[in-house]
Amino acid sequence: MATPYNKRRLMGEINVVPYIDVMLVLLIIFMVTAPLLTQGIDVDLPKVGADPLDTPDREPLVLTVDAAGSLYLNVGSDEDEAVDAATVVARTAAVLQRAADTPVLVKADQAVAHGIVVGAMRLLQQAGAPSVGIMTDPEQQTEVVRE
Repeated sequence: MATPYNKRRLMGEINVVPYIDVMLVLLIIFMVTAPLLTQGIDVDLPKVGADPLDTPDREPLVLTVDAAGSLYLNVGSDEDEAVDAATVVARTAAVLQRAADTPVLVKADQAVAHGIVVGAMRLLQQAGAPSVGIMTDPEQQTEVVRE
């Protein structure tokens, strides 16, 4: 005679082991791909105590000048390759013709001579940029300790 206690009870719990496996796989994928997502040219920006600008709705057009004085533009398929002055003017003019309100910034290494940075800004002005901003790193605040 079968009793009700011999029947198997339904389990009302969720088995979380497969979810943990999926989470670990995703964690490994993100850890491997995260270093690959950093892009751009490595420059040592000058440190200045200035207030940050409001973030624009559009991604800014950034002309990067590295320590050697090479120019890089964040427009086009080859953002990590140096471009010449004519290419900077042509690409900047094309971007500004499509969207005239695109912010234009210069990101120059602090070791670059002032004349090279001004020359880069002149190229952007020739392309039709109404105003050009300069990117800097925020200045670190030092605390004054008094005894």
